[in-house]
Amino acid sequence: MPKIWFQRWFARHNSWSMLYVLVLTLVVAYYNWIIGFLGFIGFAALLFITLAAERNFRAEMEAYLSTLGLRVKRSVDDAVTELPYGIVLYSDQRVIEWSNRYVEVLKGDGSLVGERLEEVFPKLSLHKDKHLPIELEMGGRLLQVQVVSEERLIYFTDISEMAALRARYEGERMAVGIVVLDNLEESMQGLDDQQRAGLLAKVVAHLTEWAVENGILMKRLSSERQFMVMDVQTLKALEQTRFVVLDEVRELTMESKLPVTLSMGFAAGLESIVELGQLAQSSLDIALGRGGDQVAVRVGQRLSFYGGKSNAVEKRTRVRARVIAHALRDFIRQSDAVFIMGHRNPDTDSVGSAIGVLNACRMMETEAYIVLEESNPSIDRLVAELKKDELLWSRFISKQEALEMATDDSLVIVVDTHKASMVEEPRLLQATDRIVIIDHHRRGEEFISDAVLVYLEPYASSTAELVTELLQYIHNRLHLSVLESTALLAGITVDTKHFSLRTGSRTFDAASFLRRHGADTALIQRMLKEDLKEYIEKAEIIRHAEMYYDHIAIAVTEPGRKFSQLLIAQVADTLLNMTGVLASFVISERPDGYIAISARSLGQMNVQVVMERLGGGGHLTNAAVQLQCTLDEAQKQLKQVLAEIETEEGLFE
Repeated sequence: MPKIWFQRWFARHNSWSMLYVLVLTLVVAYYNWIIGFLGFIGFAALLFITLAAERNFRAEMEAYLSTLGLRVKRSVDDAVTELPYGIVLYSDQRVIEWSNRYVEVLKGDGSLVGERLEEVFPKLSLHKDKHLPIELEMGGRLLQVQVVSEERLIYFTDISEMAALRARYEGERMAVGIVVLDNLEESMQGLDDQQRAGLLAKVVAHLTEWAVENGILMKRLSSERQFMVMDVQTLKALEQTRFVVLDEVRELTMESKLPVTLSMGFAAGLESIVELGQLAQSSLDIALGRGGDQVAVRVGQRLSFYGGKSNAVEKRTRVRARVIAHALRDFIRQSDAVFIMGHRNPDTDSVGSAIGVLNACRMMETEAYIVLEESNPSIDRLVAELKKDELLWSRFISKQEALEMATDDSLVIVVDTHKASMVEEPRLLQATDRIVIIDHHRRGEEFISDAVLVYLEPYASSTAELVTELLQYIHNRLHLSVLESTALLAGITVDTKHFSLRTGSRTFDAASFLRRHGADTALIQRMLKEDLKEYIEKAEIIRHAEMYYDHIAIAVTEPGRKFSQLLIAQVADTLLNMTGVLASFVISERPDGYIAISARSLGQMNVQVVMERLGGGGHLTNAAVQLQCTLDEAQKQLKQVLAEIETEEGLFE
């Protein structure tokens, strides 16, 4: 049909033309009726033909539009039914009213009309009335589901190929790692060059073989450091094996009676190779800070640990202690005031090490204060002795006083913790940029990252031991009072359980040094004496202990009874003295409403890993966590974590 027919102005033009012809015919008939009559007959014929053409035009137009409408409707119906996109309509009662063929073919159940939405798509019941798209697996395909609750409409889009491409992209992204041989120099001090080269070659050869088997590019940076490049997929496969190479190298070196172990730091999830390298080094620092012989893997925001079954090896050189002491001395001298604080609910080690640092500040003639808000049962007797020394007790201030006195030139020294959330006053860390950390705990994911000086040695028995060593190098003419020496020795005594756990040669060296400076062991004995009532309470808790996995003792206190953190820890220590007990866990409610879990072991089990999975931390043999739940829930969570670790790698070394 010609396009000009669709232009409706053409019909109006014809109407005006016919009117013009009629008027012209009437004018002619006025002068000559014969010619006018003939013109009128011609006009009538022309009008008849025009009207007939208009009727024919309308009929053809209606027929064309009708045909076009049917074609469009049929095309839309075919598209909705046949296109590779699923559509489901459901009622207010969440009953399927209609679905296209694509959904029915994927589901494989034929017509879905009349079925309940939750029964056909169970996972959608968790996301109803949500506008955010979700992913759903159906018929062997991965679908993106968009729910339009206002229209009671669901769209299904096949994203299987996109998901496969995305998984391939994620799996092929770069990951880097750094491997170091722990305490290599110290372990090989007694070997000649041939033995040293032979042992090192054996370890490196085994590590190289492991790298080749797993498709890792490894390049040596030094005799004890290797750099590795791989993809994320390979890194995930290594995580599945839980880095068995740690155990293999440890066993390999044990044949030579040398405690050489591996520590690794891996990073993935970033595009920048520079940032990946920095994260890998940071992960390695965390692994070393936790005692070595383990792997730290950081993928994006996730930080995972593997290994860590062996205790940290004691250093045989004091070079680092001397360097740290000199650096600390300079920082103290450059400060207008020094504020020393430990962790919340401080123990004897925290207070004793703080007193030792206070003595160092006094030797430097710098104003120094210990931040202590209030006492607690674990330090009550020590605080009572401190109050007898007015000069020493005057150096103890509250948190508010410390905040008011702190300036930009002040120095904050944190002892016995490295977590900002656990210090006595977290706001004091924001008052100055000059922060020093002295701690013996294994490094966790949370760390005061902006510290100007960090002395973190997990091999040490206590922070008091570290401070005692620093004092020997910080001033040529050191003077410790009897009470100061006693407080430091008390910190070592408590953390080592009277020198029975986590003690090395340097622990006894520090204790000997303090004893020479007047530490009163009788006073320590009086401060650590047990109360008869508390002893009976501990015995009552121990009575409810049960054994799990043959060598794990778990004691749960009665609901409604609240015990101090100190007593809970003492019960865990006591359980270790029982025959066959290699690890102990005590679960109890504290006076502040938290549920506390104290964990102890003899070294065959890493209780720090257990507590970290529950949100806590600590040492390989000494850890704890505080939870906001019930006693039963805490017990279930603990048993679940123990079961997971037993399945993954075994509980005992």
